[in-house]
Amino acid sequence: MPHDPKARGAMTPVLITGTAGFIGYHLARKFLEAGRPVVGVDNVNDFYEVALKEARLGQLRGFDRFVEARVDLADLPALERLFAAHRFETVVNLAGQASVRYSLQNPHAYVQSNIVGFVNLLELCRRCGVGHLLYASSSSVYGAVTRRPFSIHQNVDHPVSLYAASKKANELFAHSYSHLYRLPTTGVRFFTVYGPWGRPDMAVFSFTRAIASGQPIKVFNNGQMLRDFTYIDDVVEGLHRLCARPAAPNPDWDGDAPDPGTSPAPYRLYNIGNNRPVLLLRMIEILEDCLGRKAEKQFLPMQPGDVLATQADIDDLARDVGFWPRTPLEVGLERFVRWYRDYYQV
Repeated sequence: MPHDPKARGAMTPVLITGTAGFIGYHLARKFLEAGRPVVGVDNVNDFYEVALKEARLGQLRGFDRFVEARVDLADLPALERLFAAHRFETVVNLAGQASVRYSLQNPHAYVQSNIVGFVNLLELCRRCGVGHLLYASSSSVYGAVTRRPFSIHQNVDHPVSLYAASKKANELFAHSYSHLYRLPTTGVRFFTVYGPWGRPDMAVFSFTRAIASGQPIKVFNNGQMLRDFTYIDDVVEGLHRLCARPAAPNPDWDGDAPDPGTSPAPYRLYNIGNNRPVLLLRMIEILEDCLGRKAEKQFLPMQPGDVLATQADIDDLARDVGFWPRTPLEVGLERFVRWYRDYYQV
C-alpha cells in the first residue's frame, strides 16, 4: 500500500509504545507539548518499580491530547482493536524487555516482548498503511565489535547477550517488511541513556540511590569500562526529528558491497550517542560531587554479556537531521541528581 503522510495531516495521533518507560515518557511529552496527540501503549509490568511508571503516566495524563492504552505488544487481538480505533501515520516502538543482565535470567521474556511483540507491531503497520515505523534498537548489537566509534555501516553479527540478539532480530524483521511491503522503518541504536525519570536498574540511577543512602555500589571490571553516556533530552530531540523523516531507499546501495545501515528498501539505522565515552570511574566521581558524598565501591570482575567500551559514530544522524547530542556528563548528572532528590524527597 502506498504511504502518503501529507494525506492524513500533521495532527493524526502518534502511537508511542512504552510510554510508562523512561524514553517513551519523555518522547510522548515532547509531542504533547508541541500540541500533537499521542496514543500511549504500555503493559506497566513489574520489571522495575511500578510506582515510578505510574508516576510518569500521571504526568502524561495531564495533557488533553494523551490517550492511554494498557496493552501488551504480544497480545495481537488487543493491538488490532487499537489500530482499528485510530489512524496512525507514525508509530514509535520504545516498548520491550530491557537490560543485558536480566536476559541471562529470563530469556523467554525477551522472545515474547522484543520479538513476538515487535512482529505484531510490524504486521499491523503493514496492514494499516502506516507511513513510518521508528523503533528502539540498542548499542548492544555491536557485541564483539571492537573498532570504535561504532558505526551503523559496520557488520554486527556477533551479539554477546540475548538482549542484543533480540534487538538485532528487530532490525532484520524490520528490513524484511521494508523490502517486501515498502514500509519505511528506522531503527535507533541507543547508547547508555540517562536523566530525570530514568530507569532504576541502570548505573546512574542505581549508583545515585546507593550513594545517597550510604550503601556500597557494585563496580564491574574494576571500573575500567568506557560508556557513551547520552542525556535524555538529546535522545528525545534526535527521535523527534527522525519521526518527521521517514526512511527512504538508498539509490547507491550496492549488493556486491552491501551497506548494513541502509538499503534499496526504505530502511535506515542510526546511532544516538554522545560520541564522547567516559570511564565508569569518572562517572562515579562526578556523581559523588553532585551528591556531596563518597561512594563505597565493591569492585567485581566483568559480567557476562557486558562489553568493555561503547562509542557512537553519529555522523549519519548529524547529516540527515542536523542534530547531535551536546549535553556534558557533568550537566546531565547534576540535573538527574536534582530530579532524584525532588522525586524521592531525599
